Amino acid sequence: MARPTLFKNLATQRQIVGRITPSEGTTGLPTFPDYFTQVAGGEITASVEKVYHGGDLFSETLCAPSEIGDITLTGYVSTDSAFLGKIQQLRQVVGRVRYDIDVHLFDCDIAVPGADRQYTKALLVGLTEPDGDATSGTPATFTLTFSVATVSVGNAPF
Repeated sequence: MARPTLFKNLATQRQIVGRITPSEGTTGLPTFPDYFTQVAGGEITASVEKVYHGGDLFSETLCAPSEIGDITLTGYVSTDSAFLGKIQQLRQVVGRVRYDIDVHLFDCDIAVPGADRQYTKALLVGLTEPDGDATSGTPATFTLTFSVATVSVGNAPF
């Protein structure tokens, strides 16, 4: 008897990458043509309140609208002057500019249909510059944090 395959077509974390582009109607913002190597956040949660009416053993659950957590993208730092200029420009506009974020899932370098997520008009709320360590040869990274309001999967908005 054949065993069922429980973990068929598993994705690894290295197959999930992000890309940002300035939101429609914005000009003069830095662009990053490469993928960001780490994507974190975007969890969807809804707050609840449990209300017990007098004498009831079980509560009534009241739910608030859902919210999407911040998205953090991590990329490698380049010593190229054009890249460093982009970081310098972003320092000045944190909290004031919006980007569209595309999160892709790849399978052997081929996009998996229906797996993409897009966060439109995400507000840049954080820029974390690289840490230094004179004894380390680990590549330096930077992070961009975005506050998001909506997510679309394929063409269907959430």
